[in-house]
Amino acid sequence: MLKRLLLSLAALGGATAPAFAHLNPAEHGSLLAGVSHPLFGADHILVMVAVGLWAAQIGGRALWIVPTAFVGTMLVGFALALSGVSLPFVEPAILASVVALGLLVALAVRLPTALSAFVVGLFALFHGYAHGGELGGAGAASFAIGFALSTAALHGAGLLLGRALGGAGLLPRLLGGATALGGLLLIAG
Repeated sequence: MLKRLLLSLAALGGATAPAFAHLNPAEHGSLLAGVSHPLFGADHILVMVAVGLWAAQIGGRALWIVPTAFVGTMLVGFALALSGVSLPFVEPAILASVVALGLLVALAVRLPTALSAFVVGLFALFHGYAHGGELGGAGAASFAIGFALSTAALHGAGLLLGRALGGAGLLPRLLGGATALGGLLLIAG
């Protein structure tokens, strides 16, 4: 078990280490810029994987409803940003999402699936809005498809990790605690 935890932590840590910059859409295309976008920020990776871990803990229909709610609402937030709607407290809400979702996993909180979907959807709105604000020269539709696919893949990684480590067992809970701690470090940094 300790070996699995160490391998999981190493994989998560290795995935967040090379966060140098986002791909330039002019050089790599809008789709690849969108795909790479969630992969170049610790806050994105921690939240997306935590959503998958939490869905694995809840089980049942939450396995697909919770991640789908995140991706769908994130796209709504993206559209709001593009349409010029003002959304306050975007960065604080994103940082709070890392801590909150980490704690939900660490405490293995089992809410009804609809309420769990609402919780992740609320945070996803802010993540999507931030993506809209960081669009730059990318084409909106292909960028959105790219970051939605990448986000879904990170959710899937969290789901697989959560299922492999036993759902609400000790190891996923420790990962949730590490996620919450990572969120606090991001807030302090």
